[in-house]
Amino acid sequence: MGENTIPIFPCRSIDQTWEFYEALGFELLLRQTRPNHFLSVGRGDLQLQFYGWKRHDPAGSMHMCYVSTTNVDEMYEAFRSGLKASLGRVPTRGLPRLGPLKDMSYGVRQFLMSDPDGIQLRVGQAISDNFEHTEPPKEKFARAMHNAALLGDSKEDPKAAAKVLDHILKAQDVPKTPPQLVQALVMRADMAIRMEDWPRARESVSEARAVGLSDEESAAVRDELLRLDDLENSLPPL
Repeated sequence: MGENTIPIFPCRSIDQTWEFYEALGFELLLRQTRPNHFLSVGRGDLQLQFYGWKRHDPAGSMHMCYVSTTNVDEMYEAFRSGLKASLGRVPTRGLPRLGPLKDMSYGVRQFLMSDPDGIQLRVGQAISDNFEHTEPPKEKFARAMHNAALLGDSKEDPKAAAKVLDHILKAQDVPKTPPQLVQALVMRADMAIRMEDWPRARESVSEARAVGLSDEESAAVRDELLRLDDLENSLPPL
């Protein structure tokens, strides 16, 4: 026996949905307008299906699915480069949007992608045999970053996350290595952009760019530096 699960999501337009997923490297498997609007797209073993529903509200969408892959870095770069080629930038807020690629506390390396209709794909790769949440770190800086990530990503509260980040960045009694400083500043810029606080976003981006990193340190924060590029390119012109 062999089974496969294929999610079926609502969309306002199968044409616009196909245009978006084509940019991400998907192939068209089926498109129909009668008796009802329907679309099926695929990328390798991944298949997604959509039905047309003009009354669908992207802002209120709670639709999502988890995509398990054996090469999350490759898929992230494919999505990132596809969106950049299609839209001229990597969207970091609103819809559609692409979140950062990061190692999570529950044994996976993942990123989140939301399409124009608010459908969210959580794409991840196992990096551990233990998928339970690890205990929050005890070291002050690491604990602050952990809490800020939970507030900003899981609870979608960028204001609260920004408050935690501002505190740890200003804390004179908490030493920060250059890579740690970049991590905090990039996340702070991300939260500022989500809140449309453009002056603070530009300030954080500029400060992150000014941090001196060795080649080894740059490699250690490769994910953050990629995100920094995307955040900087998403800033509105002055």
